Amino acid sequence: MKTKKIFFSITLLGLIYFLTVGFIKSPKTEYTPIEQDNWVAPASADKIKNPLKGDAKAAASGKKIYKMLCFVCHGPKGKGDGMGGTGLKPKPADLTSSAFQSQSDGAIFWKIEQGRSPMPSYKTSIPEKKRWELINYLRTLK
Repeated sequence: MKTKKIFFSITLLGLIYFLTVGFIKSPKTEYTPIEQDNWVAPASADKIKNPLKGDAKAAASGKKIYKMLCFVCHGPKGKGDGMGGTGLKPKPADLTSSAFQSQSDGAIFWKIEQGRSPMPSYKTSIPEKKRWELINYLRTLK
């Protein structure tokens, strides 16, 4: 007898819950993704000069760094199509594009150093000389 009362009470509560929740109109909300604007380095970054500019050995060393750290998101040829970047917002930059390649070495250096979500800052993980080597390699992706 006690079991029947418990069963009846649970059933009744379930029915009341269903009727209450089932007919309540949920507010209409639309998700609008946040678009991030262009990532622009400060003008002061353009004044930073690449001490290894034109050094082929530096570019070869930069390629190794690229394969270790950048390849996953930016892809094998720098097109921004790496497997690690597929779900990222914003998408990784196309390093071969004229928009990227038209930046000064100093601006690229600043971006690598500072990072911007989802790209991390490499200020402490890549020594300064290695960052310049990486930039020299990125210039070969034109």
